[in-house]
Amino acid sequence: MLESKLHRLLKRQLRKADISENEVEKFQDLFNSINKAYIAFDADMKHVEHILEESSHELFIANRALISKIDTVESIINNIVNTIEGVIFKTDLGGKFIYLNKAWKDLTGISIEEGLEKNYKDFLRVINHHEQKKLKRFLKKQRKDYKTLFKLFKPDGTTVWIQLKLILTFNPDNSPNGIIGTMMDVTQHKETVIELNQANKIKDEFLSTISHEIRTPLNAVIGMSEILLMENHLDNQKENFQVLKYSSEHLLSLINNLLDLNKFKSKEIKLIREDFNLSELIQNIELNFKLEATKKQLDFKTTMDENIPSMLKGDILKLSQVLSNLLSNAFKFTYKGGVSLSITILEKHSTLLKLRFSVGDSGIGVSYNKQKDIFKSFVQANDNISELYGGSGLGLYISKELLNIQDSVLKLKSEKGKGSTFWFDIVFQFSKKEITNKSNFEVPTGKIDIKVLVAEDNKINTLLLNKLFNRWQIKFMFTENGEELLDVYKNNDFDIILMDLQMPVLDGYETTNIIRNMKDTEKALIPIIALTAFSESEVFEKIERYKMNGYLSKPLKATKLHNVLSSYSLSIKIEP
Repeated sequence: MLESKLHRLLKRQLRKADISENEVEKFQDLFNSINKAYIAFDADMKHVEHILEESSHELFIANRALISKIDTVESIINNIVNTIEGVIFKTDLGGKFIYLNKAWKDLTGISIEEGLEKNYKDFLRVINHHEQKKLKRFLKKQRKDYKTLFKLFKPDGTTVWIQLKLILTFNPDNSPNGIIGTMMDVTQHKETVIELNQANKIKDEFLSTISHEIRTPLNAVIGMSEILLMENHLDNQKENFQVLKYSSEHLLSLINNLLDLNKFKSKEIKLIREDFNLSELIQNIELNFKLEATKKQLDFKTTMDENIPSMLKGDILKLSQVLSNLLSNAFKFTYKGGVSLSITILEKHSTLLKLRFSVGDSGIGVSYNKQKDIFKSFVQANDNISELYGGSGLGLYISKELLNIQDSVLKLKSEKGKGSTFWFDIVFQFSKKEITNKSNFEVPTGKIDIKVLVAEDNKINTLLLNKLFNRWQIKFMFTENGEELLDVYKNNDFDIILMDLQMPVLDGYETTNIIRNMKDTEKALIPIIALTAFSESEVFEKIERYKMNGYLSKPLKATKLHNVLSSYSLSIKIEP
């Protein structure tokens, strides 16, 4: 029998379907089941609504508690931030302030509301050109931090010295989203800060000057060895000249290492990728260490995977310096057995090649507890190492830093008394350049149709240039200083000037400045190539500022000089 009390939804559906009472009675069991389901559904809905109501109430209470805690934490943070004497700020990537703490008004004399409408760069207009470039690099290259000192002019007319520190902030996907920074009033400590800056400047100038004074006679030795190799000589003399050249270059490398140590700390070292012949590099290394191996009666073996292409693209100078440092150490600490250099392929892709370089020896080895320390600057494996074997303790540190620049790590496996193996992995690009078989000591030939004016006061350099110019059938004239060069240049035409930067009477910079301001436009735009024993990073900014067209380092490399002069051989005046 059909239940007497039907659910409202079931009644409505029966009327809508126009089902007769006989049909209902006929399927009463079915309709009774549907009716019970509707009633049970209503009961479940009331239960769910009750639970939701309770949950909503609990959520409301929890939310109120969370807001209260957030307000409390925010209040505590604000109290802490606002009690700090220095300014703490946040900006967007454009530099517009989006947060300032209370110290802002005390330091700048500008209200927080007014400050939030400004850009922090507005306060940095007085910083020098060098600092402006550092700031641009920080923003463009997403450096981790930036720090500088500048003078701030407050609205009341007073001035204060501000130390600014900036740190980039990032999104979860590692994209930058803004800057957090601090500004501290260091006016009372200004003298100390300035003295420290001056001391650092004096230190840098001293290092540059003393290294230049040391490099000048070394360049003369290297230049003379170039001349000796260029002249006719007996076959058994050639290797002696090559060893003389290598030894002087090795000593020059040590001087450059000391400069590099200073540059690493100021992060001035850059990676320079160029095409190079790896096979030729290894052959030169073999030659350079052949005398040392013979003298100490050691075996010296180099092996290179035959599938490695000769021509690659990478930083050959840094690679050569690391290998030379590691091999020099290996020979120094090995008195029997031998030294080995091996190069193997780790990974090979369509455009990239990952190689492993390993230098092994059968020398004195390094104890386990000293293996981490020897990668630090001026540290030896033992206290008496320097006394017994010599050395500065810089080779491994410099090597480690040079490899860091190339995203590589110098690793060591060693046991005291049983030798050592150092190895590192570097990724190179495949080179599209054809293989060159020119020797490192071979002087390029071929006439260069060009007229050159040289300002150079070093007799060895002029002797080397004289021989090279005669070999290349170049028309040339030498002068000993800038004043003499200007007297010659006013009355004669030349295609290019090779300008020594450090000369008596008038140096290369001032001489170039006078030339660039000549009324005769054609003479003012003559290509000028700087000649200097200073590294490129030391003089690059001034070379650009004085509008020079290029740079050649001393000791002059015949191949590089030939390439530079050949590029200007058509006497085309190129605006600097």
